[in-house]
Amino acid sequence: MGPPGKPYSDGGRGQHGHWAGGRVPKGNVRGLLLASLLHGPAHGYELMRRLEEQAGGRWRPSPGSVYPLMQLLEDESLVQSTEYEGRKVYELTPAGREQADQTRLHDLAAGAPAAPAHLDLRAEVDRLCSAARQVGTVGAAAQVEEAVTIVRNARQALYRLLADQ
Repeated sequence: MGPPGKPYSDGGRGQHGHWAGGRVPKGNVRGLLLASLLHGPAHGYELMRRLEEQAGGRWRPSPGSVYPLMQLLEDESLVQSTEYEGRKVYELTPAGREQADQTRLHDLAAGAPAAPAHLDLRAEVDRLCSAARQVGTVGAAAQVEEAVTIVRNARQALYRLLADQ
């Protein structure tokens, strides 16, 4: 087995399965993961990146949904994992290849791409989360308290923005 695609780093957060128009139903994530592995072996974050790209930026599964599903698929002998450069890399077994349905990925891509402003907002929220985590990790107690106030004010301002419509 060769190396998977480039690692995808989002700080370990992922999105929570949201996309334009609602959530991808839980039963579909399983099939989407299998279909994504038709493109070759990958670690969990690579699978998340593949699905986000296929969805045109509208959706990315969370690590909390991907990793338990990958373990379940491995328990069902639909995928197998190996260690590669310190990461668990998954690939389809013959039984998994039989169940993988490429049309699921085509269905995911069928929607309109996310608007640039929506992608910009997602990127900024990701950066905010990274900065907040960093303050929480290395900041002094007073800095953490100030960060809590800043984030609380930002959240409240966003809700006021919606209320002003």
